[in-house]
Amino acid sequence: MNRLYHEFLGSDDTLRVYEGIRPVFTSKQDRLLPLMEYIDKVPVQGPVTVFDRIMGNAAALLVTRINCREVYSPLGSELAVRTLERYGIGYHLDKIVPCIQREDGGMCPMEELSLGKEAEEFYAEMLARLAGRGGKEPAWKR
Repeated sequence: MNRLYHEFLGSDDTLRVYEGIRPVFTSKQDRLLPLMEYIDKVPVQGPVTVFDRIMGNAAALLVTRINCREVYSPLGSELAVRTLERYGIGYHLDKIVPCIQREDGGMCPMEELSLGKEAEEFYAEMLARLAGRGGKEPAWKR
């Protein structure tokens, strides 16, 4: 997996999902959209490994829905670590920070939205927010 992770880091992809060493999903979309698309489009599979650019608590809650056994990321939050540990998901985070932040130093809105939520509750909130984008469906549903 380390070789595949380093290939991911050298790519433009924002998310890769592997079943064993076989890639089953890749995306270049921003933020949580790739995970939401994966959840929506790909049927539940055997245990998967996720490579994500940022593993905040929001992403950690979403990976609990996809039979994920392990995540790799260059950046993760302490909040995500607690969620991953609670769900028994292994993690390899190059750098761990207290929380994912915006450029101005405030907490990332998705990290904040995820606080105190269980995976299903957060997923439902994300679906509602995506549906509320001017009435448009996410790009992968069009």
